[in-house]
Amino acid sequence: MTAEPLKEIFCSRVGDEPDLKAVARLAADAKKGGFTADAELRIRVAALLAHVGFLAPDRAGEIFDAFAASWLNKSVGAAPVAALDLSTGTLPDRLLDAYWSIVEDGVAGSLNAASITERTAGLGKLQNEEFQDRLARSSMQYPGVAEIAGRSTPPGFRLPTLAACPRGSIGRQYHDLIVDNGFDLEVLDGHAFGLSKLPSPLDFLNARNLQTHDLWHLVAGYETTILHEFAIAAFQLAQFGHSYSANLMAVMTGVAALSPAIGFPFLMDAVLTAWLHGRETSPMIGIRWEDSWNLSVSEIRQIYAILPYESPHPANLIELGAAEA
Repeated sequence: MTAEPLKEIFCSRVGDEPDLKAVARLAADAKKGGFTADAELRIRVAALLAHVGFLAPDRAGEIFDAFAASWLNKSVGAAPVAALDLSTGTLPDRLLDAYWSIVEDGVAGSLNAASITERTAGLGKLQNEEFQDRLARSSMQYPGVAEIAGRSTPPGFRLPTLAACPRGSIGRQYHDLIVDNGFDLEVLDGHAFGLSKLPSPLDFLNARNLQTHDLWHLVAGYETTILHEFAIAAFQLAQFGHSYSANLMAVMTGVAALSPAIGFPFLMDAVLTAWLHGRETSPMIGIRWEDSWNLSVSEIRQIYAILPYESPHPANLIELGAAEA
């Protein structure tokens, strides 16, 4: 089936209000191998996750919990994230067009890590105020978020401060990760995306996440590979309802729906195990990293009861596949 009919199926499905039993059935069908043969099945999953990301962010907890439990045959060991009693919102046409453009470019192989991050983040700017209000209210349902609501974002980190930390400390490890890989201390420019204009607690959540994303990699045990970038997005979505992460899940499944050779079952294994990891890990968004630079990763894990992610597949699986192609 070509892209245009799949786009029509997607557009007809993305506004559907998902029933949790249907979500579990869809996951079970996908787990049986339907992704390699049934393009319509793949696009239905993309539409489901787009529904969560673009229309009903408050339902992320119950929908991902149901999908993960069915796919992994393991229930989530955490209290449910309450959904809001709201009807499905409206999807701006420009957002849908922008989303599908990213998906098509991903299938064509014309996206790199920087462009997919920036363009996915840009989807949030296309949302209306009604959605932003719903997202803000839904974020407050996640553990630890109410405690940080109203906080102002601390000043950005400085490399000289991190370089002065002792070897073996999180500060020094963070410094070396940034320098050795040529990363930026903040993934994107939050001001360019208007994060300070978002309602509380979204302003703090998004800005702080940009500041600390690679610290989460180190402490939660995610490598900086393609597979683990998708996985840590699911982890952060499970931790505090991160809207960018929900949108990335929709983009990822959309690309995979049109290019089954991407190894969708492996991606879903990683994403859903990371979702469980995030749901079952104590909140990390409130950690005051500036007071912890001289602690080791193991000490921080012990203080905050954080277990490292156990990846179901090699972290560099996608890179290995690309090298063999």
